[in-house]
Amino acid sequence: MSAGITLYHYLTLGGCLFALSVVGIFMNRRNLIVLLMAIELMLLAVNMNFVAFSHFLGDMHGQVFVFFILTVAAAESAIGLAILVVLFRNRATIAVDELDTLKG
Repeated sequence: MSAGITLYHYLTLGGCLFALSVVGIFMNRRNLIVLLMAIELMLLAVNMNFVAFSHFLGDMHGQVFVFFILTVAAAESAIGLAILVVLFRNRATIAVDELDTLKG
């Protein structure tokens, strides 16, 4: 008796990944790299839900929307890592607690 994977399974997994990323953001306030990874995990959880809805509804708009989200997320990651490298060169640390001042 095989029921197969339903929409409920995908949405449950997406919700668990989203909750895990929210916990990762709130529990880890020290390391900037872990914060960026938690934000990326959050975007991927939402993208998985979009693809699941798109597949089960038979509509391609959700998958096209995911394509654009992934391109923006890749650009965000590249810019975030570039800012992280510059911060590490200037401050010699990436601890979030020590990044409290902004100077032009």
